[in-house]
Amino acid sequence: MEQEHSHRTVESVWDYPRPPRVEPTSEHVQVFLGGQLVADTTAAVRVLETSHPPVYYIPLEDFAPDSLIPASGSTWCEFKGQAAYFDVIGGDVRADRAAWTYPDPVPGYGPLASRAAVYPGRMDRCTVDGEEVQAQEGDFYGGWITGRVTGPFKGAPGTGGW
Repeated sequence: MEQEHSHRTVESVWDYPRPPRVEPTSEHVQVFLGGQLVADTTAAVRVLETSHPPVYYIPLEDFAPDSLIPASGSTWCEFKGQAAYFDVIGGDVRADRAAWTYPDPVPGYGPLASRAAVYPGRMDRCTVDGEEVQAQEGDFYGGWITGRVTGPFKGAPGTGGW
């Protein structure tokens, strides 16, 4: 169910695959925290999974120096493997465990090893090609909602079984 939106195709998250697909994007992705630009790239990848808005993974080298601090704990994704977390620092703000990476992802997800994703709702703001991102609902998923995607999206109360 693709539609046109501002000269680009609008994607339904229900057309995304499961297991998820990793797709390079040349979109201009920026992340702001504590009044500072903490990440700036045109070399992100999007992870596209049924019912979820895309998650943008930014090359580690495109984060500002000292903005990612390794944090304790990990989680397991049935598709991508074991995730490691970072605190994100921008200006005088520290967002605990607000970014994650897959340092040794399962086959098919190799591009994620050199990239990190952030929870957009825990940053001052995130933008894709200048458009401010809305965060996916819930406190577990890190999807980025833009005018490029339509839902309904997993994450809101009552959607856990989707």
